[in-house]
Formats: sequence, structure tokens, C-alpha cells
Amino acid sequence: MKIRSVLCVLGFAVALASAADAPKLTFKFTNANVPGASQTLASVINNRGVMVGGYQDKSGVVHGYILDGKKLTKVDHPNTTYTLLSGINFNGPIAVVGYYTNSSGASAGFRYTPKTKRLANIPNPKGATSLWTGGMNDWGWIVGWYQDSNGNDHGFLLQGKKYTVLDVPGALETYAYGINNQGDITLTWADSKYLYEGALYNGKTYQVINVPGAPGGSEASFINNQNDVTFWWLDSAGYTHGALCPKCDSKERKFYKFDYPKSIATYPNGINDKNAILGEYQDTENGPTSSFEATWK
Repeated sequence: MKIRSVLCVLGFAVALASAADAPKLTFKFTNANVPGASQTLASVINNRGVMVGGYQDKSGVVHGYILDGKKLTKVDHPNTTYTLLSGINFNGPIAVVGYYTNSSGASAGFRYTPKTKRLANIPNPKGATSLWTGGMNDWGWIVGWYQDSNGNDHGFLLQGKKYTVLDVPGALETYAYGINNQGDITLTWADSKYLYEGALYNGKTYQVINVPGAPGGSEASFINNQNDVTFWWLDSAGYTHGALCPKCDSKERKFYKFDYPKSIATYPNGINDKNAILGEYQDTENGPTSSFEATWK
């Protein structure tokens, strides 16, 4: 599970949809690593192309970052060696959310506003021992997941100070990753066989959605305002690949599978409204994590 101007190297890949008569999509990949980082853990991209995530320096410390063109802003929560930004609003003045490892070794969430440099901790929901943030929308609504005292993971929606628990019916675990301005939420959950599946929640009902032909299961990642959804899916050997599901709330949904060129694993994450995806990849098994931006047409 994911707990999850740069020098450009371009690559191209053609993805096939699940339906035989579906048109092909062409993905164009650009390297999106933080300069000088030993690893880049990219999370999301907004409609202006601003990227956020985390990067590891040579000493092993993980810093949150905001990459706006060539301008890199480092975001560190005080007194920790692990900070990662997981969400950014789609439009308007930049606001971000993230999580960090506290002195007790637990994960905790925070909000950050670059303009004012204000960093505010997010209180845990009742009974939570750790919390990880996912995405956020333009209304400031935040999704993520938390672990209770029994070690069980639950998705959540935070609106202001109000928490809503998000548990897919029958799930052993639920993780909420993305939310759009309509309040649609992408979730990953573990079924009774501990196989990971995807779901879309519209505020009333949970709709299970999975990538076809994924023997190792699939995970719903992030969502934009057109309800385009990114997925991770696993092959029979356990390697992770990417998929895009445009207008994934539609009954006529199609899936387009893709991989970063010559990679052994591809992990698409945030998606904006401008046909851009931010993600991660690995060139070798157990190798360092690098990041990419992918656009499609």
C-alpha cells in the first residue's frame, strides 16, 4: 500500500482501453524529480501545474515540497525527519495538506498556506492513533485515513471541524485518496481475501470500480472535477502499473492502461482538469523512486 523547471526527459506510450472499439490514448511523459533529491515522492498537481509531494535528501530526511515551475519551496513540519505534502487545491491561492511523523512515531496531519506561511495541525478524529491525509478540494475539504487503537484503518472526510468516517461496506480496511469540488471521493479498500479494490463515493453511495484484467487487484487513486480517476493495478507477478478511467462515474467507463517508459513499476497519483497526471515510477526492483508528469490526448 502507498502511505504515499525540472530538466525534462520525454517518453511516449500508447494505452489500450478495455473495450475493443475504444479509441487509443497517447501519453507523453516528463521527468518531474526535485533537483538534487535522492528520491522524489510526487503526490498531486493543480490546474496551474503546481506540484506537491515529498523528496528525500542525501541524509535520508524526507521534506515536503511545492514545485511551481522552477520555484521550489521546501515545507518541513517542525521537529521531524519525515514530512510529505499529499494534497493541493485545484484553483486559486495555493493551500496544501500533508502529514508527518511525530516524536512518538505516529503519523499526524497538517494544513499549510504558503502565502502566510501558516502551518496548522489537524486534530485527530476520536479514537485515532495515527492519521494520513490524502487530497483536498477548493472548498478546503480533506480526505485521508486514520488508524484506530485496534490497528484498523478507516477513510475519512474532514469538512471544517466535522469528521465523517468512510468505510466501504464489507471492507477490512478503507483508504480515501482523492476528492473533487463536487465532493466525489476515490477510495481503496481491502476485501475479505485482503485483495485491494477501488471505489467511488458520491456522498450517499459507494460504487465499486476496478481495473479489468488486474489479477493482483487495483486501487483507486485520485480524481479531478470531470470525474477522471487514476488507478494503480497489479499484474500476476505483483508489479504495479497505471490506468486512467475518464468520466469514471459513467456506466460506459473505459480504462486506459499505461506505464512510464522502461520502468518496472508505475504509480499514477494526482490528476488535474488539464489532462495532466503526477505520479511515480521505479526503474529497477527495490530501486529509488522517481517522479513524472504525464499528459494525454
